[in-house]
Amino acid sequence: MNELALRLTGITKAYNAGTPAVVEVLRGVDVALDRGEVVALVAPSGAGKSTLLHIAGLLDTPDGGTVEIAGTDLTGAPDRRRTLVRRDEVGFVYQFHHLLPEFSAQENIVLPQLAAGVSRSEADARAQQLLDIVGIGARAHHRPAALSGGEQQRVAFCRALANRPSVLLADEPTGNLDPATSDTVFDALMTLVRETGLAAMIATHNMELAARMDRRIRLDQGRLTAL
Repeated sequence: MNELALRLTGITKAYNAGTPAVVEVLRGVDVALDRGEVVALVAPSGAGKSTLLHIAGLLDTPDGGTVEIAGTDLTGAPDRRRTLVRRDEVGFVYQFHHLLPEFSAQENIVLPQLAAGVSRSEADARAQQLLDIVGIGARAHHRPAALSGGEQQRVAFCRALANRPSVLLADEPTGNLDPATSDTVFDALMTLVRETGLAAMIATHNMELAARMDRRIRLDQGRLTAL
């Protein structure tokens, strides 16, 4: 039986829109991801996919429901505990890479490991290993400005996985790339996920990419349905 990496149960979230009306973004969302599973999250713009990802990754708190990561219920955990779990168990990738421009590709991957207490030599080796997996090991000592857009995003993937998380959450990770580069970068992401055995939830508008994942779910009007 696969090991459960992420479970969201009965997640609700609403925002005050500045009028008497309250906007219900999430209305009792249930989803579970096993380790090694890649799930596509498909949603129209404004449907709440970023909110759902932020709640899953402990960047936001739900109004109701529970969030379990690696078997631990973290819904009411104190901020310090949530911060440590985000650092150690959750990797994030966004549409834009947000790499630190003054550091090399390798250093961008090393820094989160150093923050987690890993030795420099071990962090360097881990960074090089990840860069090799995504096919840009030879670019390890280049700064982001010297890398192509696709290479920068691959470095961002490696950085997200540097601390061996249980869960990867990605919000339109190829949305800023041309179709050919998008395919290459997506292949690199899938290779990383398969090599590391984590669970991944990837939000995308690209149905061709979604079709290549293990499972597809749709968020619409605050609820999840299978595709």
